[in-house]
Amino acid sequence: MVSWVDEAEANDGDGLRGRVAIVAGASGPDGGVTNGRAAAIVLARAGVRVVCVGRGPARVERSAEMVRAAGGKALAVAADVTVEDDCRRVVASALAEFGRLDILVNNVGVAARGTVVDVPIETWRDIWTTNVESMVLMSKHAIGAMAASAAAGSIVNIGSLRAIRPFEVSPYSTTKGAVMALTQAMAVDHAAAGIRVNCVVLGPVYTAVTARSVSPEQRETRRRASPLGVEGTAWDTGNLVRFLASDHARYITGQCLVLDGGVSLVSPKR
Repeated sequence: MVSWVDEAEANDGDGLRGRVAIVAGASGPDGGVTNGRAAAIVLARAGVRVVCVGRGPARVERSAEMVRAAGGKALAVAADVTVEDDCRRVVASALAEFGRLDILVNNVGVAARGTVVDVPIETWRDIWTTNVESMVLMSKHAIGAMAASAAAGSIVNIGSLRAIRPFEVSPYSTTKGAVMALTQAMAVDHAAAGIRVNCVVLGPVYTAVTARSVSPEQRETRRRASPLGVEGTAWDTGNLVRFLASDHARYITGQCLVLDGGVSLVSPKR
């Protein structure tokens, strides 16, 4: 009698224990939880050894401390991921410390309000460099190391709902749209090497960064905008990153998954 269940594929493990991840954009203000820090901590709790990357040495070391406090292993690397030599050094540091690389989380982005009429072209170029080129450069140097690993590789790019619901942030919307296209292109280009590439399209999640600009009243408005009536947080981001990096998502690649509590499905109430 033929069994329709392959027991080797029906196990409950997510395959993450013992793997190594680089989380770019893993720092943040003081001890607050950002999307990058949440991703690093959640991955570490699953048994992943994490390389935390950020421009500020003190802040990125704080992220590594938070990972260790959660019971994980972490290395802090201060680097600017818009600089190719720094990206090369980050990957080399991961290999020197942990001997392999399996996961890359590209979580870097800046925004500026304005349109094609009023935003200077220099600002457009700066935002493009940070939001798109950083992901190209980190991926360029990570993919070879991933392909050499015994495990399948996973790249998770952090995008934004503004790419598909633009509003007064044209440079940001444009570059985050490019991140979605880049995700799909890389998924096709590197599938033969066993590397999956997906994108988290972030909606209005509350983090230590948004806390600096979102008032309590705005925070409540954002919560009510969700049909679920719940507030998204950095931990939701971290949990989705963990899923996409895991073996549970082994048949998912080239996808842009919206994380917004259903906000993009409805119009604001009038």
